[in-house]
Amino acid sequence: MKNILKKFVVGAIAMVMLPFATEQALGAESTEVVKESKEYIGVPYQFGGSSPTAGFDCSGFIKYVLDQVGVDVPRTSAAQSTIGTSISKNDLKPGDLIFFENTYKPGISHSGFYIGNNQFISATSSGIKIDSMDNPYWAPRFVKGARLSGVSYELNFADLSKDHQAYNAIMALADEKVINGFDNGQFRPESPVTRGQAAAIMNRVLKLDGSGVTNFPDVSPNLSFAKDIAAIKKAGIIQGFTNGTFQPSSYMTRAEMALIVDRAFELKGNSAHIASVVYSDIATNYYAYSAISALYASDKTSVFKTPTFRATDRATRADFAAAIYSAK
Repeated sequence: MKNILKKFVVGAIAMVMLPFATEQALGAESTEVVKESKEYIGVPYQFGGSSPTAGFDCSGFIKYVLDQVGVDVPRTSAAQSTIGTSISKNDLKPGDLIFFENTYKPGISHSGFYIGNNQFISATSSGIKIDSMDNPYWAPRFVKGARLSGVSYELNFADLSKDHQAYNAIMALADEKVINGFDNGQFRPESPVTRGQAAAIMNRVLKLDGSGVTNFPDVSPNLSFAKDIAAIKKAGIIQGFTNGTFQPSSYMTRAEMALIVDRAFELKGNSAHIASVVYSDIATNYYAYSAISALYASDKTSVFKTPTFRATDRATRADFAAAIYSAK
């Protein structure tokens, strides 16, 4: 009955859900609670409501979702805020409860689930929807998060097998919020990485400051990765093209990936041994030979322990995760 009900609800609100299937920055992580909560996006608000057919209020939504994963919690937001382990905003994990005060009444009066990527899902007057933690209305009203026993906080991606060579790298970086997934619960390991995304991923590790640097002419200040690109430019890690552009939407090759990872983490200096010939398709006079060899030597995943390197192929999200994980 539950699955039939879900299919009915999801089918009825398909047009509402479509925008959330797109990548936002590099997406949001998924847990059992996050996946369950997203099944009800678009279900209307109903004060006192606690089911997809009747509608939800905020605490009714929390209780219903947690009931589906076998966790019992009180019915009201105020009571829900008294259980679990208190968590600060900076330590939130996908699946944590979050609480807000002074909405329709004084004190704690609204609750939701943190879903990653600085976003949360809750029952609002517009129905079940996703909002930013930085939303001008919600940000000043945030009180705390809560982590519950009995809830699985293990990150998982629907399209990523534990047998994937980059699995450990992806999951480690996802846990550190360096690289994430998509709102549909996928990671898309074989999708290519753009130069803008590469700059953002790199800077989430390095945390460099790009202030005082004139950015590339084709990088708009409104671009979500603009500050990361400026920081990476300032550090000399990613360079522009001969015409002065950065081309943030262009895909990065595996050779370019090796070069920027080498520059960022000084792999050549840290590698104890770099074989004179590593790949059958990379000559010793190739422009990125040293960086590629250093990447091979530092590899902790076996992603790069292959007979050929395929330097001009597009670097995938799995490739980039493996490279960063091995180098950092």
